[in-house]
Order: sequence, then C-alpha cells, then structure tokens
Amino acid sequence: MSIKSLGAKIFAKRIRKKINKWAKDPVNTQKRVFDNLISSASNTAFGKDHDFGSIRTHNDFIKKVPVRDYEQLRSYVDRVVKGEKDVLWSGKPIYFAKTSGTTSGVKYIPLTSDSMPTHIRAARNAILCYVAESKNAAFVDGKMIFLQGSPELVEKNGINLGRLSGIVAHYVPKYLQKNRLPSWETNCIDDWETKVDAIVEETVNENMTIISGIPPWVQMYFEKLKKKTDKPIGELFKNFELFIYGGVNFEPYKATFEKLIGRKVASIELYPASEGFFAFQDTQNEKGMLLQLDSGMFYEFIKADEFFEENHKRLTIGEVEVGVNYVMLISSNAGLWAYNIGDTVMFTGTSPYRLVVSGRIKHFISAFGEHVIGKEVEQAIKEATEITGTTIKEFTVAPQINPEDSELPYHEWFIEFQEPPKNLDDFALQIDNSLRKQNTYYDDLIVGSVLRTLKVRSVPKDGFNSYMKSIGKLGGQNKLPRLSNDRKIVDSLGISIGK
Repeated sequence: MSIKSLGAKIFAKRIRKKINKWAKDPVNTQKRVFDNLISSASNTAFGKDHDFGSIRTHNDFIKKVPVRDYEQLRSYVDRVVKGEKDVLWSGKPIYFAKTSGTTSGVKYIPLTSDSMPTHIRAARNAILCYVAESKNAAFVDGKMIFLQGSPELVEKNGINLGRLSGIVAHYVPKYLQKNRLPSWETNCIDDWETKVDAIVEETVNENMTIISGIPPWVQMYFEKLKKKTDKPIGELFKNFELFIYGGVNFEPYKATFEKLIGRKVASIELYPASEGFFAFQDTQNEKGMLLQLDSGMFYEFIKADEFFEENHKRLTIGEVEVGVNYVMLISSNAGLWAYNIGDTVMFTGTSPYRLVVSGRIKHFISAFGEHVIGKEVEQAIKEATEITGTTIKEFTVAPQINPEDSELPYHEWFIEFQEPPKNLDDFALQIDNSLRKQNTYYDDLIVGSVLRTLKVRSVPKDGFNSYMKSIGKLGGQNKLPRLSNDRKIVDSLGISIGK
C-alpha cells in the first residue's frame, strides 16, 4: 500500500465522521446555516432592500424574500457584473460561472470566496466516502480523468469568468496534479470532438483508475477508445475502478456503458451546478444522494404540483416527505436568495436526507394534462431496454398534438439506439405500459381515448451530437433536455438529421 493510499484511508475515515455528525442533526444544521447567511448579508444591498435585520425565523424570510429565478434576480446580478460590491454578498465574487438558460440567455452565476470551497470539498468528500465504505484507496495511485470544459478564463470588470467545470480545474489539489489528465493544453481545446480525440491519444496507454464526466460525453470518449484499440474499456484500463458522473440520470446509459466497459465498475453520482454543489452519493448501498446541509446553502422546497399556484407553501428540510416531487430553492453564501434553480427532486430517505433529481420544473409534458416528468420517462425507457435487451445512446420526448394521419395525438419519442429492438412497436408499447403504471393522469388519457399509445422514431447515428453541435452545445456541461412541452427541440432535430 502506498503512502498516498494509506493517507487517503485515514483522511476518509475522519471526513466520514464529520459528515455523519451534521447529517444526524439536519434541522439544527440548516438553522445554523440560515442564521449565518442572514447575519452575513444583512449589510448588502439585497439585505437592506429585504430588511434582513428584522428576519429571525423562516416565516419572516418568506414574508420578506419572494421566490425568484435568474431573470427575476437579474437586476441585482447585473450590478455585480458591472463591478459593484456588497450587492448580493459581502464584497465581490471571485468568479462568475457562465452558463446558458432557455429564457435568460447567458447567465452569470456568482462564486464567492465563501462558496467556492464548498464545491471543492463536496467533490473530494464524495470520493472519500467511497474510500471509507469500500476500504479501498489503491485507485489514488493511478491516473484520473475529468472530462470538462476549458479551464481558460476571461476577465469581466475585474472578475474571472468561465464555465464551472473549467473554474474547478484550477482547484485540483497539488497531490493529484501528477495523476490528473488530460494535459492543460488538451483541456483548453474548444472544439469538443477535437478535444476528445486528443484525450484518447493522451490516455490510451495510461493506467486510468478514475474517469469522470457527464455520461453522454464519457460514452463518446469510450466509443473512440474502443474504435482505436478494438478492446473493451475494462480490458484497456485494467485498474479502472470508479466512474464519477453527474448532470443527467445514468440509468438510460447504464447498459451501454457495461457493454463498452465489459465489466461492472463502481460509480458515484454527483449533483453539482453553477449555483452550488448540492448533493453526492455517499454510499453504494442506498438509493439517492446525500443533501449537503452544512455547505453554506439553506434549502426550501415547494411541491411541484403546487409550484405555479399563488399560495404555494415553502417547506424546510424537516417538513419534506419521501416520494414527493419538489421544486428546490436555495439561499447561499454566493448571494442567491430563495432562488429557483429549476430542478425538481424527490427524497429517497430522511435519515439521513438523500434525494434523486426527478427533472426540471420547465421540462415536462402536460399538453393534455398528463404532467409527465423526467423521472418517469427515464424509468420507462430503463424498463423497456432491460426487457428487450436494447441499448440506447440518447433520447428526447415531445408531444404530437396535430398528427397528419388524423389519429389521436400522442407522445413522440426520438431515440438514438446503440442496439435497436427487434420490433419497434413492441418497444414503444413497453415504454407506454411503464408510463401508464407510473402516471395515473397519462393512463386516464389513454383509457379515455384522449391520447393514443406513444410512437418511437429512430434517430440516425450521431443525430443528437449533430444537433447539439448545430446549436453550439456539444460536450462540456451541456445536456440534451429529456422532454419538452412543445416541439422546438424535435423540430430542430429533424432539420439536423435530415428529416
């Protein structure tokens, strides 16, 4: 055993104990975070505008601070971007994480000297929890790759600006620098396909033990490796032990990954975003990710089916229930207040609090009142692929409201298959049956002949990559929306694949 792996085991045990301490006292932990946030920001422009000095309880906070998304907070963010200090948080941010939204265009999410360390600690702690549980740290002596955006930053009014994954690249600990791939020069390549090709060349003969990234882009990397070597990834990288991912649900990709790797590999799911690092998988034995209650973020939750009602209730951590779909709000030491990050989550347990990401509050299909969400379509396609032995590369779903054949409307699934089903209609029926079991609204519409059984359209090879490239979102942190309540994506997709 190397000194590095021995040290990792000792450190992991200590960190696990610290995590357990706050995880076992969730309500008081969140109260401490809440009190610190309000006190620290009371003299900011936002704090003065919202009378933070008089806020003592969560009910006070609800009365003073309304729920906002980026667009609604933008007047304050714009002042920060222009260089003004003490607006949302004390002083100025040290970075802006640049991201793109569907309604707000480019967004500038502040990262402060208080918030930035929480991103780094959470990623580190996810690996340490795995070490503490598995009692294995040998992989720390191998090479590690993180498929991420370019680490090159630009300056905007004295503050560095870049993609979150690129910013995080500047914080790789010194003791991991020699293990880290790809090289800085390769990481700075802008064109994603060129970048992945370069990463393949740099890693093909290395002892890769940890591979991390968003599943569809890691899949591209694996496919290129296999094409170059004609070997399964698990044989090429004999000591490859840990796959770390986030951004999208891994389940739809799981069967394809296992075939590409050729053996099972342990995985850790992360829940990072520009707005904060919210959760990570802390055990291999329980479903869900541990919510980070002690990381400078105060959480509120609104039931998703009540979110658009005027009198929705804002709940704290002690009031949530397992299996309910919630919109998650955060207030943070980056200066975001009652901020709607756009995600919906479901708790899988409350001792400790673990959750899964169930979708996006704006990404759903309810053209006919069916309220179908991301978690449901991902579960449906997981079941269908397992039953039929099919593997897929990517998919998205949209409603077909006005079919040309004058039949009933339906949900239209666009799927790029790795291994297509023997019978596409049977595959569609498997998906449909799963959706009907999960969603009573959808089932009622089928039974009542308002909707007909869904249809599946096969997308040609690399059709989704071509679409993402056409809109400038190939690779990095970019993700294809699983479902939409309109046909903007699939109509553009049709042009991209020549339909």
